[in-house]
Amino acid sequence: MNGFLPSIGLEVHAELQTRSKMFCACPVVDSTSARPNTAVCEICTGMPGTLPVINQRAVEYALRVALALDCTIEPTSLFARKNYFYPDLPKGYQISQYEHPLAQGGKLCVPLEHGEKTVRIRRVHLEEDTGKLLHQPGASLIDYNRSGVPLLEIVSEPDLESVEEVRRYAVALRQLLRYLEVNHGDMEKGVIRFEANISVRPADRPALGTRTEVKNLNSFRSLLRAVAYEIDRQSGVLAVGQDVRQETLGWDERNGVTLPQRSKEEAHDYRYFPEPDLPPLVLEPDWIEAVRRWLPELPSARWTRFQHEYGLSASQAELLTEERAAADYFEAACASARGVPPTEIAHWITGELFALLNETGRPIEECPLPASALAAVVALRQSGRINLPTAKHLLAEIFGAGGDPAQMVEERGLAQLTDPGEIDRLVLEVERNHPVQVAQYLEGKKTIEQWLFGQVMRAASGKADPQLVQRRLRLRLDVLEKNRPPR
Repeated sequence: MNGFLPSIGLEVHAELQTRSKMFCACPVVDSTSARPNTAVCEICTGMPGTLPVINQRAVEYALRVALALDCTIEPTSLFARKNYFYPDLPKGYQISQYEHPLAQGGKLCVPLEHGEKTVRIRRVHLEEDTGKLLHQPGASLIDYNRSGVPLLEIVSEPDLESVEEVRRYAVALRQLLRYLEVNHGDMEKGVIRFEANISVRPADRPALGTRTEVKNLNSFRSLLRAVAYEIDRQSGVLAVGQDVRQETLGWDERNGVTLPQRSKEEAHDYRYFPEPDLPPLVLEPDWIEAVRRWLPELPSARWTRFQHEYGLSASQAELLTEERAAADYFEAACASARGVPPTEIAHWITGELFALLNETGRPIEECPLPASALAAVVALRQSGRINLPTAKHLLAEIFGAGGDPAQMVEERGLAQLTDPGEIDRLVLEVERNHPVQVAQYLEGKKTIEQWLFGQVMRAASGKADPQLVQRRLRLRLDVLEKNRPPR
């Protein structure tokens, strides 16, 4: 709404892809498909007398994220009990980090349509997930399979100023988590959840407005709709001279509105105190550096390099770096296809290969077509040995059944026909076999030329050079028109 400026910060909760839970040996299972309450034990259900133990792999995954976000790593961090009652929290408290988190003060550079925006990261800390409520008519059931799953919370400063910036930040953060192999990013399974802190202020006032928090947004769609709605709602409240109330809100997806849940808590309302059953988490400097050395090239750096090193457009680089596996595939294909422009490799991957993957419902990680085979097909096409239709057909066949491109071209006689004399012979053959259509062309129905072109290509079993066929056919038609008797 005109005259008002939004400020938005996100709290992102990402489940870590460890094999076991945060403080016990229970396996991490798919909470959307596993039988309820089959991956639970005394520790993750908070039975008296049990002792939690910190999952080292979860700490390592959290370190990957914190280092990739350029955070300051705290050599010693503490876990605390965050006390509040929810039916899906069996202990009555959540083990989390508050005063002494794992990492603080990072940043994430987000690409925008014009330039780049740096979003400050306030903190990155570890905690455990809660159980899952399943509401049914007349009853609510609880599945504790998710209770105790390692959860990473990434809190940004309120640096986002539009719905589009929120979208870009959320997409970039999900992409980073996938690159780091700590979260598979499947939003439908709830492995990433958002909470948005939103405030609106008059454009002429520097101080932030009163914020509201929208909880448990489980998809990009819900996140963006809720942020847009809340910006409009708060702007409307301010426009009529009223004050925005600080409160926690829920999002009603069906009706597209936010609904009050409770007055906004501050940190002291949760009653944090140190977790007595866990020692301080002390990180050895050598281990931190080992994790830092493991870090792959990050998405933004790869996006920039692909443009400079391979000459890709910004949009091509964005498509190929969206998934780490796709970027790896592209570079492997480029390494195999010497002499072929990388832009041509990129064109075939983002076009033909992505289409085949979409048709079969496969992710790039499960691509049955080796990068070397794609490179070989593109090289055959680039050299002129096969034409475009043959190359597309060959690529699809190898995708489905495998095979060596060069060998298949040789054994099946798929090499492109480029002999002008042979193409002239086929043109004359089509002319003799289709006198009616030739006569229609000469009488002024020029669209027949494309039909005749198709007949010549069919006579050549699709192997002729299309551009040469067009030129030789045009020459023959010009001769026929020139020698046509006057009416």
